[in-house]
Amino acid sequence: MTPRAAIPPFQTFLEEHRSIVYRFLRASVGVERADDAFQETFLAALRAYPSLEDGRNLRGWVLTIATRKAIDAGRAGRRRALTVADVAAVGDANGQVGGEPEVFDAEDPVWKAVSSLPPRQRAAIVHRYVLDRSYAEVAAAMASTEEAARANVHQGLRKLKEVVRDEDE
Repeated sequence: MTPRAAIPPFQTFLEEHRSIVYRFLRASVGVERADDAFQETFLAALRAYPSLEDGRNLRGWVLTIATRKAIDAGRAGRRRALTVADVAAVGDANGQVGGEPEVFDAEDPVWKAVSSLPPRQRAAIVHRYVLDRSYAEVAAAMASTEEAARANVHQGLRKLKEVVRDEDE
């Protein structure tokens, strides 16, 4: 049996994971709703934190909570297209905000299409391609199987290709 990892104080946990969670939420729900989803995510984490038994994979655990909050926001029908500012603010794989805003076009049909995907497909696409996570990590964050994560990514990509193809015609 593997020994359990120590659980850090909540403030340390928050400081270590807030950047990646915020980045995920900005890409998933947009800049306007990211703050609320961020607060809801860490409030839920704070409530559950005392009952954690192991300090391993806290990043995956909090991203799972964030994914559920993003899906809830999508189900509530509060979707909108990502803007150039949204995409630029997402940052790089290390959660560093910045980037090259001129690379992203606010009228780009791909970014418009991403916002129109069903919540689980949108979350899977963001985890896989914005956060550059493996399918196993996508599955863990979405509390699903690796096969379901692959299916959500595949279906989302298929819909994105259809939208882009329709725009080109």
